[in-house]
Amino acid sequence: MRKNLTNSGIRMVSLLLFILLVHSSFSQEKTIQIIDKKTEAGIPDVHYQYNEMRGFSDKNGSVVLQIKEGAGLFLSHLQYGKVAFSSAEVEQLANAGVIVLEQSSTYLPATVVLVHPTAGDKRKMEFTVQNKLAHDAGNLLESVASISTIRKSGAYGFDPVLRGFKYDQINLVLDGSQTASAACPNRMDPAASQIPINMIAEAEVLKGPHSLRYGNAFGGTINFKSSAPDFKEKATPVGRVGTSYESNGNIFRTEGVAGVSGSKVDFRMFGAYSTGDDYTDGDGMDIAARFNRLNWGGKLGVKISQTQNVGVLVSNNIAKDVDFPALPMDLREDNTWLVNASHSAVFYDKALSSWNTSVYGTMVDHLMDNYDKVLDPRMVDAITDAETRNYGGRTELRFDFNKSYLYAGADYRFESADGYRERTMLMGPMAGKVLSDNVWQDAEIKRTGLFGEWHIAQPGFQFVVSGRLTINSSKANNPDPRFEEIYSGLKSSQVHPSLSVGGTRLFNENISLGLWAGMATRSPGIAERYINQFPIGLDPYEMLGNPDLDPEINNQLDLVFRYQTVKTNININVFTSVLRDYISSEIREDLQPAMNTSPGVRQFVNIKKALMTGFEANWTQQYNTFLSHDLGLVYTHGQNQQLDEPLPEIPPMEFHYHLMGNFVEGKVKPEIKFRHAMKQDRIATSYGENETPAFSVVDAKVSWMMSRVFNATAGVQNLFDEAYYEHLARSVRGAGARPIYSPGRSFYVTLTISFL
Repeated sequence: MRKNLTNSGIRMVSLLLFILLVHSSFSQEKTIQIIDKKTEAGIPDVHYQYNEMRGFSDKNGSVVLQIKEGAGLFLSHLQYGKVAFSSAEVEQLANAGVIVLEQSSTYLPATVVLVHPTAGDKRKMEFTVQNKLAHDAGNLLESVASISTIRKSGAYGFDPVLRGFKYDQINLVLDGSQTASAACPNRMDPAASQIPINMIAEAEVLKGPHSLRYGNAFGGTINFKSSAPDFKEKATPVGRVGTSYESNGNIFRTEGVAGVSGSKVDFRMFGAYSTGDDYTDGDGMDIAARFNRLNWGGKLGVKISQTQNVGVLVSNNIAKDVDFPALPMDLREDNTWLVNASHSAVFYDKALSSWNTSVYGTMVDHLMDNYDKVLDPRMVDAITDAETRNYGGRTELRFDFNKSYLYAGADYRFESADGYRERTMLMGPMAGKVLSDNVWQDAEIKRTGLFGEWHIAQPGFQFVVSGRLTINSSKANNPDPRFEEIYSGLKSSQVHPSLSVGGTRLFNENISLGLWAGMATRSPGIAERYINQFPIGLDPYEMLGNPDLDPEINNQLDLVFRYQTVKTNININVFTSVLRDYISSEIREDLQPAMNTSPGVRQFVNIKKALMTGFEANWTQQYNTFLSHDLGLVYTHGQNQQLDEPLPEIPPMEFHYHLMGNFVEGKVKPEIKFRHAMKQDRIATSYGENETPAFSVVDAKVSWMMSRVFNATAGVQNLFDEAYYEHLARSVRGAGARPIYSPGRSFYVTLTISFL
């Protein structure tokens, strides 16, 4: 009997030991550190949810988990987004002891079904330390293959054109909401020129009318994202200073950032100054390109809790004495203030996962004159003092469901423009008289929008439905009597919807095919409605606004093919835009121009039918650890179907090739770029457009990362001193008009010291 009890006891103890061993094998206590991919520093205050455990990472970014079989891990952070790991991945991460997250990213592991698809085709441009020295964001955007720029100056105020869409057809915003309106009727100061570049982390280019979260994306959206606050465990001084010199044009640039980052507050002051003079083109001809630009401001981020941040950005841009050889006046001074405030919050254990709200104001004061223009004879001195104001706000909620998530929100934008041109007559019977022209008529537009974007994921499929409803109202508060004689009413109110539906079929881990159908409606802008006989077009005709314009409608289809492996990425996008009530202009023979130097008056009108179609093809290849390349081909075909002629200002087909090296463990990076633009002979002769010859340009540079702090770059632009001009470059005013040729060969050097 005792022997049986003893045996039973031994078996019971053995069973208990086995259960404990099994339990310990599936319930091990593991410490995992969550680190930043770039800095490799621990990330504090990351919310985690694992089995029944919830909490936040400590000051070193560490979490302690009781590893259990079948349990998944969920992480969330304001700056790093939301990440989910399967139980198998958790075991691997526990053994490694580290989780790497990337800031401001929608990163998710490849094994997770929900991978955050985008609405349509999106391209991202990250701003390097060299980019941050640039003085004009429009010029930087030209590195995106589908973007060209309208040039009225040799060095300033480049106006982006995306796939042939331009001006108000593109929604250009800062941090998803803030915008600026050009106070200059000739757009010497387009919205891109007001971006505080040295505080920008990246730019998103969303092609087509498919992502409607940030506004009415009629032809696409360009969203500049400012740098996110970087909170640190202890108060730490941070800073960066950079400078560059470019030989052709004697261009000097400098920029800097200085501040303190702590556990609750991140504050940074920033500033940049650039100046340049005339440059020579490939033919040795001098091009007027003088400019001076100063930008300064500050950004404050405050962590009010583990789940909430508030931020304030203030920026002041000042441009002085900028030459615009293609325009009747030069920029004398442009003074712009951008102010915005934001609040971000994340929520746990609820369908509502985040709430982001921002308010902003943009004030532009612009002064231009013809005092430096060489006129023979000089019959008139002219000066224009104008201003625009933009105020608005945006609030957006995000809801996370099982296999989908939803953005929903509202926004408001107020835009106004006012200003006069004064003309002092110098010759003839009116000599000595001063005439005043009411250019903007104190016009305003109010836009109120409701939007939503639903992302749905299924095995092998990703769907996105994006929609927007906009109420648009406009009026002229101080109409010119001549303008009132032409139109019976100067007020307008329109309600229009926009909708996009599309998705991506994932055939395997390498191949996907996306199809996107979108319909966007755009109400006319202030210039199209209320500009009062001012020469703002391609030719010297005075443009007359039209408050009776119908809204434009873009019905667009995008087909996107992608092939992606570890070393290869091929992307092909074919698009077609069927345009209705496209806004253009026609000559009014019955109207007299305000100035005798103008050949006549053009009035903005609707074209019933127009068409844009084209493609973008890109191939990126990583040959080995030392060498990679990027090859691209883009083309847009635009046709005015009402007049049976090409649409104006459509860039030609372009070929791009970029070869990059990576040596000495990434410290030395040589690059060479080749760009070939085809001849553009599809022109709108009724708009005074001329053919543009083909050209080829080669640029080369080498970057040397001397340490984590010091970085230097040296290079040459237009290596073979090619004499060329862009199709969208305007012609110099005056007798013997010649297009604004791009700079000839130019050497440059850049040095940056960064403690960020």
